[in-house]
Amino acid sequence: MTADCLFCKIAASELPGHILHEDEAIVAFLDINPIREGHTQIVPRAHYAFFDDLPPELAARILHLGQRLAAVQKRLYGVRRVAFCFTGSDVPHAHAHLLPMHAPTDITSRRYIAEEKITFRATPRVPDAVLAETASRLRRELAGA
Repeated sequence: MTADCLFCKIAASELPGHILHEDEAIVAFLDINPIREGHTQIVPRAHYAFFDDLPPELAARILHLGQRLAAVQKRLYGVRRVAFCFTGSDVPHAHAHLLPMHAPTDITSRRYIAEEKITFRATPRVPDAVLAETASRLRRELAGA
């Protein structure tokens, strides 16, 4: 654990999170500034700054949980695709984003942007009560998957 790492603190239960899954190696929780409802972060409990630092077995474990959660999100949100990607640009702790894709632009790419210069803004923070309800539904579905 790294003392000043936000995701290390959530994984160690030192900070609150809307937890969907946890085991001895990984934790999955809802993003508080989701792109779409159900936007989930999957993080290793141990601190790795970059995706390519993850031991292959740990990366496989994250991917496997991502596949299970993707099946749940497809059922729950009625989508055909669920995005799964590692970014690491906001929090320097290897983490996967998982989110139901309602539109191809839910994961932004220059391919979809016509303007030369664009301005990005943070997505709004979702109230804890809404996140708690979303987490409850996803946990129930995951338990039955």
